[in-house]
Amino acid sequence: MPTDYPQPSFVLVRPQMGENIGAAARAMWNFSLDRMRLVAPRDGWPNPKADAMASGAGRLLDEAQLFETTADAVEDCTYVFATTARQRGLTKPAFSPEGAMKLAAEKIANGEKIAVLFGPERAGMENDDIARANAVINVPVNPEFGSLNLAQCVLLIGYEWQRQVGNYENERIEMAKTIWASQGESEALAKHYEDRLEEAGFFYPPEKVDSMKVNLRNMWSRMPLTRADVQMLHGVLRQMVRWKDKG
Repeated sequence: MPTDYPQPSFVLVRPQMGENIGAAARAMWNFSLDRMRLVAPRDGWPNPKADAMASGAGRLLDEAQLFETTADAVEDCTYVFATTARQRGLTKPAFSPEGAMKLAAEKIANGEKIAVLFGPERAGMENDDIARANAVINVPVNPEFGSLNLAQCVLLIGYEWQRQVGNYENERIEMAKTIWASQGESEALAKHYEDRLEEAGFFYPPEKVDSMKVNLRNMWSRMPLTRADVQMLHGVLRQMVRWKDKG
């Protein structure tokens, strides 16, 4: 995905450790996000410890914008989210990470500039920072252990952003050098088993034969068989018949 595509800016407010800034950059780049803004990093900027932790995402640190205050960092934005895991006593819309990034994607598609604020590692943002946001993102964490590492929080929001803008399936099956079996191949397999089971006297008593065969065919039709599966099951049955004949 090109790096100039519309996206929210991630604003790290007074981050404390260079290592955490680097890890946050790495988390952002995992999801094709590269708009990092820094507000008054405690240990100054640039920070070599951040570079060491970025692990391939160093460009984000080179291009990160530095601001003295939160107000300066979001001055050009039309809508701002603030991440927090606890209630702040402020009346604001509160979104889940998924809901927030859905709204962010809609607003960005309409030409708006969006920012997401992330607080310092030790205690999160102060109410003065959050008061500047239009809405908060409540991360559903364990209420008895609500502290999230900065990079973890960035990763979580980045993931939800990518879910909104990426074309990803919720479930898929990766085929291992095979294709799905055709109806004809599945039918031949069912017939093979039915014939051999009939020879073995499996279908008994006579009054249940028809229903047993229907149930067997129904079982095969429910199974998502690949061509490799069909070939293997043919081979299993052939080998069992050969083994029986040797006896």
